[in-house]
Amino acid sequence: MLFGSRRVAAAIFGLTLAASAPASAQLFWKTPDFRGPPVQGNEAGVMIPLPGATPAELNAEIVWTMRAGLNFAALQCQFAPSLMTVDTYNQLITHHAKELATDYKLLQTYFKRTAAKGTSASAIAAAFDSYNTRTYSSFSSVFAQVGFCQTASRIGQAALMTPKGALQTVARNRLRELRNSLVPTSDLVNTPPSQPQFAENDVPALPPSCFDRKGEIKKKCL
Repeated sequence: MLFGSRRVAAAIFGLTLAASAPASAQLFWKTPDFRGPPVQGNEAGVMIPLPGATPAELNAEIVWTMRAGLNFAALQCQFAPSLMTVDTYNQLITHHAKELATDYKLLQTYFKRTAAKGTSASAIAAAFDSYNTRTYSSFSSVFAQVGFCQTASRIGQAALMTPKGALQTVARNRLRELRNSLVPTSDLVNTPPSQPQFAENDVPALPPSCFDRKGEIKKKCL
């Protein structure tokens, strides 16, 4: 199964499916409330730090991080077909292709701009690959899969229904919610507040060879 696209302006590619946005599926009797305040781009545990990033680059990372989380959900949430995470992801990638391509280029620019003088193009590309690997790995949800998958499904649907050019609004308002859903919780049980699971060393990082030039996970690594 392919989760990337075949064509997206300059950076992102997605399988285009013509169906309308799916109805919201329900995996809980009582859905936990994972909502949180909008992100600004420098919150610990929400995104991977990009020292010296410009406001535009931070905005791009917010969108790119949410996209990575929804891509990860497409890979990990197929145990619940009613969530339609694959279809939704592929459709929103096509719908927001122009905006995502711009954000992709901005992130590439960051790694080129902040690289030490004399750094080779291959080393810069490797740094960007490593960043993408860490971003994907940070959405590991082994112990919170149900909450993460349902939340990702709903955020993906909201992103799909958002007008072109406004994906950043959804990302800012709901990225923390997606992060919060990585906290293990039980149905109908009030759990004590805890920090979102932001995987670094405890989740094996996929090697750079597992990602194509658009930041998508290659089929061989699934």
